Amino acid sequence: MNDLTFAGASDFAGARRDPVLSVRNLTVEFKAEESVVHAADDVSFDLHTNETLGIVGESGSGKSVTAMAILGLLPKTAEVHGQVVFDGANLVGAPERQLQPVRGDRIAMVFQDALAALNPVLRVGDQIAEAMAVHHDLTKRELKGRVIDLLDLVGIPQPGRRAEQYAHEFSGGMRQRTMIAMAIANDPDILIADEPTTALDVTIQAQVLDVFERIQERTKTAIILITHDLGVVAGIADKVLVMYAGRQVEHGTVDDIFYSPRHPYTRALLGSLPRLDRRHGDERLRRIKGQPPSLVFLPSGCAFHPRCEYADLGGVCTHERPALRDVGHGQLSACHFAETLDERTPRVP
Repeated sequence: MNDLTFAGASDFAGARRDPVLSVRNLTVEFKAEESVVHAADDVSFDLHTNETLGIVGESGSGKSVTAMAILGLLPKTAEVHGQVVFDGANLVGAPERQLQPVRGDRIAMVFQDALAALNPVLRVGDQIAEAMAVHHDLTKRELKGRVIDLLDLVGIPQPGRRAEQYAHEFSGGMRQRTMIAMAIANDPDILIADEPTTALDVTIQAQVLDVFERIQERTKTAIILITHDLGVVAGIADKVLVMYAGRQVEHGTVDDIFYSPRHPYTRALLGSLPRLDRRHGDERLRRIKGQPPSLVFLPSGCAFHPRCEYADLGGVCTHERPALRDVGHGQLSACHFAETLDERTPRVP
């Protein structure tokens, strides 16, 4: 990716600001005996203070691997290349002594499975207090007061009493909010939320997303929200990065992505969403035919071409990998026909 593309990726709003996190050409590979899994391939983006970036895509698209690479949480079998610049330092390849003060303090993560992440034999309040005690010298009274404040902030009723309970005594939504409270305990600069609303009903999803908005209003924390559901990011994200088969295929403001998508995969994801404005007799929800490709044996050319209704089969789409480029006003797309998608006739499935 060239410097012009970087400039577009970092300046959707017009006025330039220094990013709190800058990811450049991030690549993650897992080597097997006779093959290489390209889990993330040349991912680049900027994240600014008080901004929410939604990273979306199907399972296996590289979303979670990208997040884990930012914090250096991948196993030693992973080969990570590129740059993750935070506070003037590149975190890729940094020694553990440099990463430890960053994790949980400056950059925090909310994991997908709250029940598995919480210790079943420790009280919820003790676990949140421990997250703070690791990085800050606070008295027991200060820790207890801070724990109650955090539980109250994330919307848990009777926070003083709930702090004395265990994870199994909480509902799924309360456990997820407890994980958020633990993540924001040290007022991090960046909060990474990996599928925070998976397996929650729509009412609890809305409550959890509301927690993120209230946190941002209070602390100006930058948020990376990882999800497979474009509907989740519609009302909370400022920018959206769409990933497919380990690669970013589109990147733009939330309005760009929802009202003027420039990649067939993004359009397919949007077409599969239920909409309240569909009238009786309109076409049914559309599915994306086929399955995501194996990350070991990626298709030649554009990785999405076997499933793409706009693809030039036998032509440029099957033979040449499209570069991620600026297609107007800072919106980035990795499609050979990004500028002319509206003029192309979709192929019959």
